[in-house]
Amino acid sequence: MGKELPVSEELLLRMRRAKIYERDLIERVIRGSGPGGQKVNKTSSCVQLRHIISGIDVKCQESRSLMVNRIQARNLMCSILEDRERKQKEQRKSELEKIRRKNRQPSKRQKKLNVINKRKHGIKKRMRRSPNSENE
Repeated sequence: MGKELPVSEELLLRMRRAKIYERDLIERVIRGSGPGGQKVNKTSSCVQLRHIISGIDVKCQESRSLMVNRIQARNLMCSILEDRERKQKEQRKSELEKIRRKNRQPSKRQKKLNVINKRKHGIKKRMRRSPNSENE
């Protein structure tokens, strides 16, 4: 759109942190749907916002005001991208933790317990042998 959007500094900062730039957004103003009768049917106050890079589509018609819907659509876009980024960070962190646990050496006590358990298992298997094979 040609008009400059009057957004708060907080929203601008949030958009920068989420790496959302106005040049990467495609904004369409469309007619809303749902309750509201003739007013909703004839005014174009619903905002459809698309982030080109991520391919995320957001549709906002919370308010009757176009400007409020434009701001809310950007807020919603920020929330979605922040959630996506947070989930990716958590997944990377859990993968690194999994690798770290996998590569960890067992402690001396754990090694000792492993040997004891293996011996117990060996004794149990020897007890299962038939009496004839003990002479061998």
